[in-house]
Amino acid sequence: MFSYPEIDPVALSIGPLNVHWYGIMYLFGFAGAWAFGVYRSRQSWSPVNAKQVEDLIFYGALGVVLGGRVGYVFFYNFNQFMEDPIWLFRIWDGGMSFHGGLLGVIAAMALFAVRINQPFLRVMDYVAPLVPIGLFFGRIGNFIGQELWGRETTAWWGIKFPADAEDLVRHPSQLYEAFLEGIVLFIILYLYSRKPRPTGAVCSLFLIGYGVFRFSVEFVREPDAHIQFDLFDWMTRGQLLSAPMIVIGLMFFIGAYVKKTRDNV
Repeated sequence: MFSYPEIDPVALSIGPLNVHWYGIMYLFGFAGAWAFGVYRSRQSWSPVNAKQVEDLIFYGALGVVLGGRVGYVFFYNFNQFMEDPIWLFRIWDGGMSFHGGLLGVIAAMALFAVRINQPFLRVMDYVAPLVPIGLFFGRIGNFIGQELWGRETTAWWGIKFPADAEDLVRHPSQLYEAFLEGIVLFIILYLYSRKPRPTGAVCSLFLIGYGVFRFSVEFVREPDAHIQFDLFDWMTRGQLLSAPMIVIGLMFFIGAYVKKTRDNV
């Protein structure tokens, strides 16, 4: 068993203002996505030029924050929203959903694609490898904030989180996700996108990769206490939301190659 490193979730205090590590991780994620986006914009096939990257990150940030909050409220706490609709706007109470953030980013990129007069799927193929950078830092933020931890384990790498009222040795599932959704998925998408691919294939591969990694980690991640399992006494809300990503990703991935083959006939 490892001891949880004593990390104060509050990075620094400026008078009454507390700056949390989770927020700083978001900034790191957006900064990393911007830097890699500038690098990708210099490629001959890029639908985005270097000057447009800042606007793209701005659109993406709005999609992440607004979509993430709305997704959390509607996917995970709809009953609370029905009892207190204003809770939707109390972002400081916490609560963000990746799947909601993904939908928000898709909507934001659709608007951005129209603005720069580029095909939507080409923009999404450009954006897809940027997303794991943000996911990595976001999961590190979850770990520092002692949230979204794993289920009980007897593994030697298990961790006791000081904030855990049950005082159990748990899977550090936040770190599993940081590694799989962040590092591994980034490497896969980066290597795959270095060569010309059918339009829509790169973003489809992102859907498949994230869906598979998230679905897998959910088996050792503690389910939401107020939800537990949605289906079969084992499927969590995260798995229920990730399964369609895998199916849709596979359909679009195959479709991208089929279309390319037909176009070349």
